Amino acid sequence: MTKFIASAALVLSIFAAPVHAITNNWVEDFEHPYVGLVVFYNKDGQFIWRCSGSLIGPRTVLTAGHCADTAEGAASARVYFQQDAGAHFDGTEDPFTGYPNRCAGTTLGSLCATSTELYNYGFANFAGFPNTHDVGLVILDQAISMPEYGQLPAAGTLDSLSTARGQKGTIFTVSGYGLTLRTQEHSAVPNISFRERLMAQSTLVNLKSSLTDGFNLQTQGNGNGRGGTCSGDSGGPVYLGVSSSNLIVAVTSFGLNALCRGTDFGYRIDRTEVLNWINSHRPRDEQK
Repeated sequence: MTKFIASAALVLSIFAAPVHAITNNWVEDFEHPYVGLVVFYNKDGQFIWRCSGSLIGPRTVLTAGHCADTAEGAASARVYFQQDAGAHFDGTEDPFTGYPNRCAGTTLGSLCATSTELYNYGFANFAGFPNTHDVGLVILDQAISMPEYGQLPAAGTLDSLSTARGQKGTIFTVSGYGLTLRTQEHSAVPNISFRERLMAQSTLVNLKSSLTDGFNLQTQGNGNGRGGTCSGDSGGPVYLGVSSSNLIVAVTSFGLNALCRGTDFGYRIDRTEVLNWINSHRPRDEQK
């Protein structure tokens, strides 16, 4: 068992990198306009990685800890809320949105925002697995007005699923930007990234294995009508319910397959200590 966990942790550290899109049976996501493409920069303002994240208030973006990893160089961020935020990226920039270098035109403060205030729940390269503390926050410099925002769960929202009959039929919805197909390292077929906000439905596997242990949520994205996550989705929301749901119960954290095939894992935010940490760093006017 020790060897297995160590091996799993090694895989996680390699493949749950801070660029962790939706695969298989996905659709374009226009249901969740508050889900954004989050670009991180080092202290010199250079691009270092991208993730996904959700506005839970006008200035607070919820993402993964390994995305807002200040210990590994994250110093600032820019968030794009267009559904096709990077779809026209030409190798240097998307001329319509400015991704990843700027907020184009008049989008600053409406569909794009900057941040120099990043918080991390204590993520340290998956140390303490399975309790990896993989939650992060990006506090925006400009408030973004949306008709709705992602909703935080009540503490223990998922606990009843640990023993409930039929739990494997529980539906979750994932949303994010990034890779839609990851191919073999030496394949002639390139990895495919639309840099669009996509979503898909998956089903519950468990909450209590050695890989979850009450801290992570394991879902299955394979099968008819289902989809999963891949590089570029890290920090994106895992909703409890079908595609119209706004209830975020976890953030996309890691996978065990380099090609993004198989089960996915999200770090649960429906625990009292996580919710308290999130709310303690939100701007005062967003705190409840």
